[in-house]
Amino acid sequence: MKKSMVVLIVIVAVVGIGGYAYRNYRRNQEMLNPKFYSGNGRLEATEIYVSSKLAGRIEEIFVKEGDLVKKGDKLVRMQTSTLEAQKAGTLAKIKVQEGELAMAQATVTHRESAFTGAEKEFKRQSTLISSKAVSQREYDAAETRFNNAKADLEYAKASVIAAEGRVAQQKAELQHIEADLADSVLVAAYDGRIQYLLAHEGEVLSAGGRVMNLVNLTDTYMTFFLPTSIAGRVQMGAEVKLVFDAAPNHALNAQVTYIDPIAQFTPKSVETQVEREKLMFRIKANLNAEKLRQYISNVKTGLPGVAWVKLDPEADWESSPVKGLSPAK
Repeated sequence: MKKSMVVLIVIVAVVGIGGYAYRNYRRNQEMLNPKFYSGNGRLEATEIYVSSKLAGRIEEIFVKEGDLVKKGDKLVRMQTSTLEAQKAGTLAKIKVQEGELAMAQATVTHRESAFTGAEKEFKRQSTLISSKAVSQREYDAAETRFNNAKADLEYAKASVIAAEGRVAQQKAELQHIEADLADSVLVAAYDGRIQYLLAHEGEVLSAGGRVMNLVNLTDTYMTFFLPTSIAGRVQMGAEVKLVFDAAPNHALNAQVTYIDPIAQFTPKSVETQVEREKLMFRIKANLNAEKLRQYISNVKTGLPGVAWVKLDPEADWESSPVKGLSPAK
């Protein structure tokens, strides 16, 4: 009885040790060849400065800090009185130039008629001179009138070309002024949020002067760092789950859009001391732009979190550390 008990205990111990060794082996294999890997980061978004194209005074600002805007929304109107005066002056010049063009075209018609008559007379005199029916003097006079009429016609045609050029020049100037007028109303280039006002109504800006800062909330991403042994396995377009500290029970779908081709040391604020001693690669994962537009009012940049990237395209997220998390809204 005692002997069988000892044998049973030995068998149980062997099975237990074997199971532990197998689990430990599997765990070591997973650590050496993980299907998922994580890195810390913060939610970021592309930022642009809304700037004036021309030097001038700010007439009106239509938004305030924190406002959500859509692409094409009016943000700022610059003072345009000088441009309006230039436009009126150019329109007046165009009318004058068009009048001169009409006169030049009428002159061409007149010169063509004179040229036709002089040409017929010269041809007739050329026929008669051979038979001595006209004098040399009459022939020479007809030739002179023909040459003068031809020169007058060419001059009239050149005057039309010059007048057309002046009209085209003034119209081009008008288009330039109208473009400046259009650019005097600054509009949002993206759907986003006004972060800072850098100038106020009544201030005079130089060309390119900044008026406000706009955060493009449809181009939102997290930048995180992975060690060299892992980064080499990350593929462009790989699936990523972002879990933020503010919502630890939810995960946002993202996609790898950038892998830094050069390794670097990780910023101190991102990784531990041990990991900072290793060379890391910077990875960027973007959130879906269309999804962001649906919940744009809830997007908050700067939120810290963890990015879980799928290293094995065949892996199932149910076997990942983020299994069971509901999709973030």
